[in-house]
Amino acid sequence: MKQMFFPAALDEAMAEVIRRVQRSLVAVENGRRGAGAGVIWRSGGYIVTNQHVIAHGKPLVSLWGEDKRPARIIAQTPDLDLALLQIEAPDAPHALIADSRGMRVGQIVFAIGHPWGQRGYVTAGVISSLETAHTHNGHGTIPIIRSDVLLAPGNSGGPLVNAAGGVLGINTMIIGGDQGVAIPSQVVEAFVNESLGVQAGGYI
Repeated sequence: MKQMFFPAALDEAMAEVIRRVQRSLVAVENGRRGAGAGVIWRSGGYIVTNQHVIAHGKPLVSLWGEDKRPARIIAQTPDLDLALLQIEAPDAPHALIADSRGMRVGQIVFAIGHPWGQRGYVTAGVISSLETAHTHNGHGTIPIIRSDVLLAPGNSGGPLVNAAGGVLGINTMIIGGDQGVAIPSQVVEAFVNESLGVQAGGYI
């Protein structure tokens, strides 16, 4: 009985981790067909998503289980494929942000998003490599996370999380390759801090 209990308890613990992350997950639309994802990064209704998700449109955001509402674009950068939005939802639950500098190849990770319109869809895998990629303009490089999690249209802007539910990065479909790619949390946090003109925040 003990051998059966431990896996069941572990399964339930992981399911609760995913449910907690999903509560800080949003859907982001820009008036065109389809939708991407986003993460409530900080209290005050601050949301991080991919820049290509909100490009050429006025973003509408849907919180978990709620209707669409307009979002204000605070900052965006095509080079990093990141955008910071804000909605009028000061009490919306924000994600736990993990320090991506502690990542390891082989670490178990989960991607959560809305592939092909399936809300809150979860895929799992491991970190395959930690490397760099050229920025969108080709004038520099940024660190990226490669993993074997399955990504599809609708995952863009969603979180890549560790087994504790901490966000290690923001998934992006704009950087090529046959594996999942995410922008590390350390890059995202620096972008958010610069956009808001505040000091560095803390990690879990």
